[in-house]
Amino acid sequence: QVRLEESGGGLVQAGNSLTLSCAASGSTISRGVMGWFRQAPGKEREFVAAIHWGGTSTRYATSVKGRFTISRDSAKNTGYLQMNSLNSEDTAAYYCALSSIRWTLDAGTISDFHVYSSWGQGTQVTVSS
Repeated sequence: QVRLEESGGGLVQAGNSLTLSCAASGSTISRGVMGWFRQAPGKEREFVAAIHWGGTSTRYATSVKGRFTISRDSAKNTGYLQMNSLNSEDTAAYYCALSSIRWTLDAGTISDFHVYSSWGQGTQVTVSS
């Protein structure tokens, strides 16, 4: 029912910043959770961050906490991931996804990719030295 499309990826030098966007179409996001995941070649899909669409509560992976900021603009039906102080470990394909889970009641599953039913195609982020 809903389609997600990421944008904003590219090549960036270490130490610099980049902001990714996740535009939703086909349905207006009114509740649930938007998450960001990333996957590098030879590595498992990794949870990055998530935001409760209605209440703006957030959660971050320890590897990005303090450097990345997740946000959303409800009027634009779009989520964002601001990435600062990028390093080589951040090089990966980044995906946004939507889940119908409830932030408080299903808090233990927020970082589990299995609970996200809609996914974007991904956008590549490459950090150079």
